Amino acid sequence: MSWTVLFHDAFDAEFQELDEALQDELLAHAKLLGEFGPNLGRPTVDGLKGSKHANMKELRFDGGGGVWRIAFAFDPKRQAILLVGGDKGGADQRRFYKRLIAVADKRFDEHLAELAATKAKERKHGKKT
Repeated sequence: MSWTVLFHDAFDAEFQELDEALQDELLAHAKLLGEFGPNLGRPTVDGLKGSKHANMKELRFDGGGGVWRIAFAFDPKRQAILLVGGDKGGADQRRFYKRLIAVADKRFDEHLAELAATKAKERKHGKKT
């Protein structure tokens, strides 16, 4: 089974600003996530503690001279949503994760709200979701 991997709109814009080699590395890891879904574990994926979403995880890889972490979660449609990322190399770990999780939680909340609105609209018009 393959899994759908999507970029949150705001993260997609941030991704476009990364250099091409780093984009390629991130896409290779996103492809692994698409192949293995929630079964992909350490060292490539780990849970994120401190998120208000129990299913918040991080995609972990080295690239471009940095130590990268990309926050993501699986939504109710079983899609992996890549939310925000950053290079944690040399950063204060607590501050890095506090910011990463805050942005990830906000963006995942937005994504879930969009899904709920779409589902309500489809129900109103008699479409199955």
